Amino acid sequence: MPTFQSFKDLSVTFKKHPVTNDLVQVKDKAAIVQAITALILTKKGERLFQPELGCDVSGLLFEPLDFGSAGLIKSSISETLNKYEPRVAVNDVLCTPDYDNNGYEVEVYYTIVGREDQPVGIQFFLERTR
Repeated sequence: MPTFQSFKDLSVTFKKHPVTNDLVQVKDKAAIVQAITALILTKKGERLFQPELGCDVSGLLFEPLDFGSAGLIKSSISETLNKYEPRVAVNDVLCTPDYDNNGYEVEVYYTIVGREDQPVGIQFFLERTR
């Protein structure tokens, strides 16, 4: 009989629970989505004592807006998730330039390791910020 594996992380909002006064937790799929988003948006060298943790996406956003840069973003995201997120197996990463909004539409499809769930997908928009 397969065991159901549960995942818990602290919420990035750091709000306190209204009843227990503890920090709010996110669980299971929401915890994994939060971790993936944090990994992708973290620059390498940004976390103390973990200089290799993170993704080089922010630097690629200032390159020309084309399919070549989209390919580099796609490979950077795939490499980061395969290296630092052992809870998921990445199935596919899609990255397409959005010329009207000056950024990239990114879709990450993955399955949770150790579960027989359907593949999960998250979508987000990457754009330049100063």
